[in-house]
Amino acid sequence: QVQLVESGGGSVQPGGSLRLSCVASGSITSINTMGWYRQGLGKQRELVARASGGSTDYADSVKGRFTISRDSAAKMVYLQMDSLKPGDTDVYYCHAQGIFTRGVYYGGNFWGQGTQVTVSS
Repeated sequence: QVQLVESGGGSVQPGGSLRLSCVASGSITSINTMGWYRQGLGKQRELVARASGGSTDYADSVKGRFTISRDSAAKMVYLQMDSLKPGDTDVYYCHAQGIFTRGVYYGGNFWGQGTQVTVSS
């Protein structure tokens, strides 16, 4: 069974930094895409950043402030968040798509349980 587990959320003042980590477990051979989404109360879940192969994508709102990185061998993805703003306050979800595990390829989406990020003075 594939599981995604996030860590690293918390509270920080505006201008501060946080680093989120996510590890995928469950006898995984490879993962196509890993990334981060966020969702606030009453809002739709939105893409923050994703990494697939050698390419990365970022939401316009976080470009230049957030950096995504992957350790494919360890099945981990990280999100370094700098210059945080109150508008970045949300629950952040780890996402994986296209997982090859136990000889079977699953093309769907997998989600972590979410980690709260709060930016406030």
